[in-house]
Amino acid sequence: QVQLVESGGGLVQAGGSLRLSCAASGRTSNNYAMGWFRQAPGKEREFVAAISASGKTASSANSVKGRFTISRDNAKNTMYLQMNSLKPEDTAVYYCAAQTTYLTTTYYLNSNQYSYWGQGTQVTVSS
Repeated sequence: QVQLVESGGGLVQAGGSLRLSCAASGRTSNNYAMGWFRQAPGKEREFVAAISASGKTASSANSVKGRFTISRDNAKNTMYLQMNSLKPEDTAVYYCAAQTTYLTTTYYLNSNQYSYWGQGTQVTVSS
């Protein structure tokens, strides 16, 4: 089992920045790919970014490319999402997710590929 706890959300003006963190605990000795998803009110959960277990490969949604950067520090069992140039449409609850894998350079884009989820952190961008 892996437990995930997100932090770093908050209220920010459009054009501002936030850095989200996702701390993993439990059976963190296993390799696991990780990802960020978000869900706005009345909308389905959507993919934001994903990173492989090694941290060497990653992907992000077109809507956040060039603005958001995913990274991880395996020594600290923590994943990050640096969000710059925030827009009101980025307002959502952001969730981190993890999936055990033996493939160190594989990442997953679909929410149904992840077994472990955090409780979410609210990000609100005002115009």
